[in-house]
Amino acid sequence: MGKMATREGYGKALQEFGKDERIVVFDADLSGSTNTAKFKALYPERFFDMGIAEGNMVATAAGMATCGKIAFVSTFAMFASERACEQVRNSVCYPNLNVKVCATHAGLTVGEDGASHQCLEDLAIMRSIPNMHVLCPADAASTRYAIKAAIETDGPFYVRLGRLAIEDIYGEYGCELPFELGKANMLKDGSDLTIIACGYMVKEALEAYEALKAEGINARVLDMHTIKPIDREAVIRASKETGVIVTCEEHTINGGLGSAVAEVVAEEAPCFVKRFGVNDRFGTSGTPDAILKAYNLTSEDLVKTCKEALDLRK
Repeated sequence: MGKMATREGYGKALQEFGKDERIVVFDADLSGSTNTAKFKALYPERFFDMGIAEGNMVATAAGMATCGKIAFVSTFAMFASERACEQVRNSVCYPNLNVKVCATHAGLTVGEDGASHQCLEDLAIMRSIPNMHVLCPADAASTRYAIKAAIETDGPFYVRLGRLAIEDIYGEYGCELPFELGKANMLKDGSDLTIIACGYMVKEALEAYEALKAEGINARVLDMHTIKPIDREAVIRASKETGVIVTCEEHTINGGLGSAVAEVVAEEAPCFVKRFGVNDRFGTSGTPDAILKAYNLTSEDLVKTCKEALDLRK
């Protein structure tokens, strides 16, 4: 299996789809890190480096969108979701403009950059804003389809991307992949419990599936690549058919995927829900593997959490 970061999948997708002359790309002096430099190399006349001025960047992109452009905006997740939050809310989402905020370096796996750059609140912030679509793809291949969906769907998007190269979930880049906005992908079926994961943690969920299977526990694994609009039907079906749901995210458990799933369950089909993620803490500096172990976010920790959830249901 190959390895590629979702931010690299984003750069490749911009190269591929950039021939559409409606597409313009904005970056905040981080094009090498966000991989928008790939677009710049091919279409320099439609690339704009706005410097370290994220609010201005978002507002300018909104202006371009009013002129019929599909505006992509990129910087680190910390700056896209928090420093430029006012402009995202008031300049993009309030007028419902065609701006796609594609934020890289999200989550703990940013690693050595530490707590100031490890954004753990972005999904919660972005899904709370009206008109915003929120996506968190699992690998480079699914990132391509997420960007394609963003281009083909009018309105604001927030796409969460990572720094760390990860194993292919769906095969080599460019493979055929069932991807529908707002529809989860069932990667494994099972009847004992359901693991609902997004982004980097889909890999951990699949590893946990194998470990649980070896112990005779049959888990269903859903890749909830679209956090908003969430696949309510898949969540309701998981609740009714398996009775236990464990959500899995590289994000605070407050307001992100776990909260979104719990809201659906509470309203539509009550069952036991356990949220697996960062438990109301800031990040810390270290290698990604060391941090995930320190924060109890490995596949081994997920297996333990799933077994605890099953015991609690009894």
